[in-house]
Parts: sequence; structure tokens; C-alpha cells
Amino acid sequence: MPEEKHLTVLQLNDSHGYLESHHELFWKSGRTITQEVGGFAQIATLFGQIQVEHPNSVLTLDNGDTLHGTYPVVQSKGKAMVPVLNAMAFDAMTAHWEFAYGPSEFQSLSHQLEHHMLAVNCFAKDTKTLLFSPGTILERNGLHIGVIGVASNVIDKTMPPSFSEGVYFTLGNEELPNYIKHLREKERVDLIIVLSHLGYPQDLKLASEVNGIDVLLSGHTHNRLNQPVVVNRAVIIQSGCHGSFIGRLDLKIVNNHVKTFRHKLIPVEEHIQPNQAIKDMIDRSFSKSQRSMLETVVGQTRSTLSRWRTLESTMDNLLLQACLEASNTELGFSNGWRFGAPIPPGDVTMNDLWNIIPDNPPISVCDITGKELWNMMEDNLENTFSRDPYRQIGGYVKRCLGLNIYFRIENPYRKRIQEFFIGGHPLNPSKTYQACYLTVQGIPVHYGKNHRTQNLKAIDALTEYFKKYSPVSSTLKGTIVPI
Repeated sequence: MPEEKHLTVLQLNDSHGYLESHHELFWKSGRTITQEVGGFAQIATLFGQIQVEHPNSVLTLDNGDTLHGTYPVVQSKGKAMVPVLNAMAFDAMTAHWEFAYGPSEFQSLSHQLEHHMLAVNCFAKDTKTLLFSPGTILERNGLHIGVIGVASNVIDKTMPPSFSEGVYFTLGNEELPNYIKHLREKERVDLIIVLSHLGYPQDLKLASEVNGIDVLLSGHTHNRLNQPVVVNRAVIIQSGCHGSFIGRLDLKIVNNHVKTFRHKLIPVEEHIQPNQAIKDMIDRSFSKSQRSMLETVVGQTRSTLSRWRTLESTMDNLLLQACLEASNTELGFSNGWRFGAPIPPGDVTMNDLWNIIPDNPPISVCDITGKELWNMMEDNLENTFSRDPYRQIGGYVKRCLGLNIYFRIENPYRKRIQEFFIGGHPLNPSKTYQACYLTVQGIPVHYGKNHRTQNLKAIDALTEYFKKYSPVSSTLKGTIVPI
């Protein structure tokens, strides 16, 4: 009888620098609630418990969007997380927002990590060589496991140019087959795990095209999968965001194939006793002055501020309203960012504001025609809802204020928008409008003219807004409406 071997794979994806516990959205009996979850000290406890259950049979893998997203992490350019990640002994990771500090800075940062940084699809422009190792071989319970990383491919397509200076990204679908073949035939691995940050729809298509994948750990789109999906024999999971959940996949391996699997999406609940050593490291990542500043109450909110919606969100409506007031413009745009833990009714702190927009960009203003607005939004709807998953390179739909769009999701590219209104009036294609925006993801440089940067930054605008209007309320306005 062939020997059956056990392997447990633990996944963390899209933690976005949330070192400590925070609120997260849950759905109970048809309503939305927030609960306190997460924290790397609590995650370390869960990892430790599972490793005790199955000594030398556990892999801990990170899909990226880890070294960016909260005040202490962004201010330190990711360095605040390095000792924590090293102490938790991850085995490998791939990347996305890690490139926010620039490819050279990220490379330097990756050298401080004691686990493997993997990307089969990130190349230096001048030499056409890989910036990171495409994969690695790990040994657990007598199994040789090939782990291949696929970094986010949108970094050089939709994000600020500094993120991809000197590098370019492919989908990885052309590189993967050859590397899988190398690992199978030359290195004689028993199992192939792909660690991807392409996004759930993209990963389903990738798995359908590429043979030989046993497990695909998906990231980027913040999906909470309570059940794995099997595509072309690949077992696919994704485990939420903000470190609010970890994914556990228990595998039985026979003759280099997954015979059976069990999966559990594990919430990192408040009652979990934190690992004290990790907690102490996290405490040291904040100076006393930082902690004092972040705990400062700036006002109150009557409504839950969250980003967990594809078309518009209460959090971004508040952010853009603050920017509109600060810039005295009629339209506001920001990217459809997915990160940003919800803020329940009650006090709002500076830490909450920095979680909303951790890079704190300046507010920019430009003049943009009605025709450009229509085309920009059509492009954005395609980036979000394209029939081809590989063309879905946006986050959520671009966040907007001052307009109303009625559209059909199922229509083809540049045919989705049915009606477009500005301030309650039909869009005039030849008219020039004034708009404010945050980063080039709000309004790309090829749209509009007379782009100029204001002296006021996003956090300042939010602080002033709370000072003026607290307690605030933010509602969904029907800005982007599917019909």
C-alpha cells in the first residue's frame, strides 16, 4: 500500500499591516455587524497550536499585501513588521503593496526577512531577469513541496509609477508551466503549491489553464471562502483580509497527489490568548508619541464606516466629501481600495483615519471634460467587471462623489453606462468640470488637464471635516447603480 502522508497548509493573505486587533464586518441573520478580531500575536497563538498538533507537517504561507497599510508599517516602510514576521517563521510569501516603497526599497526589505520572497512574474526591465526567486522547495513530513509565487500583475498597470520603477510584471500564466515542469521532472517534488496575488477570478482561470497545480492559495480580492473550490485538480482557497482570518487546509498525500482535503476558515477571535513575545514586539513598533497621536479622538460617527462594497462605500463617501470641501470642487474621485478596517459608530481616532488612507496623499485637482469622465468610468467598469478575469485589474469600482451613473454589468466594454448625471443634471460631453482626486488611481494622468496638487493632504481634510461636522453620518448615495 502506498504511504499516506499528512500536510497542513496555513494561509494568511492581505493582512495590510494590521499588527493589532481591529473591527471587522460580519453578517448575522441578514444584518451587518462589527466584531473585534485579528492581531498578529493572536495569529501566532493559532499557528503555534496547529504546529503542536502536527509537528514538522505544517507550512505557513503569506500571499502578500502584508508590509503596508497601517501607520507604523507605512511610516517605517515596512520595517516595523520584519521582526514580527521573522519570529512567526513564515515559510514563503509573494507581494503587491510591498512595492509601494519602490522596487529597490522592497528588495532591500525582503533581504531582512528570513522567509522566501517569491515571484515568477516580476522582471527587471533592463536585464529581463527575475527580481525574486520564482519558487522554492520546502520539506515537511518527508514530502518535498514546490512553492511558486505569483505577484500582483497590476502594479505596473494601474498603480503609481514609482511602484514599478525599473520593473515589469506578467500574469505568470506563461512562466508557470515551465517552472512546474522543472520542479516535477528535475527536482522530483511531491506537491506543487502556487502562492498567488492575482485575485480570485484570475486564479480560477489560471488554474483552469495551467496543469500540475495541487494547491493554489489565492489573494488580493479579500474573498472569505468557507469552502475550497477545485479547478483542474487544484484546491483553491482565499482567507479574507486584515489578518481577521487564517485559512487551514489539511491534506492527505498519496503517490504525489492530494487524495483528500479538509478546509477551515478560522476567525482570529478576540478571546484568543496573544503570544506574549509577539505582543511585546508589536508594542515596541510604536513609540510613545506615535501611540498617543494615534489614540487621539478626532470626532464621532453615527454610522458604520466601511469599504466592504464593490460599487460605493460609506467610508469613501466620507473621505471624498472631506476632499470636496477642502478643494471646493464639484466632483471627487479616489481608487476603489479594498483595505481599511471598518469603523463602528462611536469615537473616531487618528488611527482610524490613517487606516482609511495610510499613504496620506495630497489632494489633487484637474479640469476634465464630460467625454473624458464617461470614458474614464467606462474603463474603470471594464477593469472591475470584465468578462475575461485577466482583464479585471481594478479593485472595487472607482469611488466617486458628485455624480450618478446607471449601468449594466453584463454589457461589453465601453457599452455599460446607460445614464450619467453631474449634480443632478445630464452629463455634457463638451463641458469642462472641476474635480479633485487622490493619487493617479483616482484620475489617471491621461485624463483631464491642468493637474495641480493642493497643499492639503487627505488626513488633514478628514481631520478638519470631523472638527466641523462631528458627529458625522455617511450613507450610500446611489452613486454607481447597476440596472
